[in-house]
Amino acid sequence: MSNKPGDHLSETQERRREKAAQEPSNGSSTSMAFTEEVGRLVRRGRARRGITRRQLAADSGISERYLAQIEGGYGNPSLTVLKAVADALESPITELLPLNERHERLNRIIDLLNRLAPSEWPALEELIEQRIVQSAKAERAHRIALVGLRGAGKSTLGKILAEWLGYPFVELNRVVEQEYGANISMLIEMSGVSTFRRYERASLEKVIADHDKVVIATAGGIVSSPDTYALLLRRAHTVWVKATPQEHMSRVMAQGDLRPMSENREAMADLVAILEARSQDYAQAEAQLDTSGLTVEQSAEGVLQLVQEWIK
Repeated sequence: MSNKPGDHLSETQERRREKAAQEPSNGSSTSMAFTEEVGRLVRRGRARRGITRRQLAADSGISERYLAQIEGGYGNPSLTVLKAVADALESPITELLPLNERHERLNRIIDLLNRLAPSEWPALEELIEQRIVQSAKAERAHRIALVGLRGAGKSTLGKILAEWLGYPFVELNRVVEQEYGANISMLIEMSGVSTFRRYERASLEKVIADHDKVVIATAGGIVSSPDTYALLLRRAHTVWVKATPQEHMSRVMAQGDLRPMSENREAMADLVAILEARSQDYAQAEAQLDTSGLTVEQSAEGVLQLVQEWIK
């Protein structure tokens, strides 16, 4: 039996809640700015996962109409509602709140930094960078992962790169399918996105454990799971393979698949929103390769040049 916040509400209760959501709490510009920022963060979270508002409504138990009010900046959601939305987006509720709070340990580090003279900061910054680089070299070995939106060319370039290097090539989604026993579409339809993300994490751990040398093509939404993406960044050298939204769309259409924009008349707008929402995450990769306007051969040579230093 479902226990999502919206499941047990009567139609009358739902209307009352939505009416209350449209009424400003105190009419102040501060409150309006706060609700608008909450709406922006919800939209960003949804775009980052690449799902429609209808899908979010189904996963959270919150009505699509109410979600539209929240995203529009004139809804006034309770913490219970935001928790349901956050759970559906597989993110902490704090990511939907415009707060500037930091982790306790990070605050402690900042307090310590404030005791140092600014002239000492550059040396400390260099020391931290050296520690990160040294640790990363040992953990990443000769693993190379390609990240980016669908249609960037990750699988095509990954196969070519693996052949040139003499490394195994692994498409992470295929590992997920082997572990689950069905294709990705059926997995998500039967068991949901959360189950897919669990299999994706387990499959990545398996690939890392099995291979010190490997080229991995990841799914575009791997950045939607912070823990899985952090594991990838820590245990593999990463390249963000990207292109213009128009090229992404044309390549996806050529593949005969518009996921995750299927049955959506504003597919290009959604693609742009997804790209914008995920760009900061993709940018955490060690290197970037823009394949816009390049042939497959030119793109392959470009990615080879990027990874040569890592595999010496």
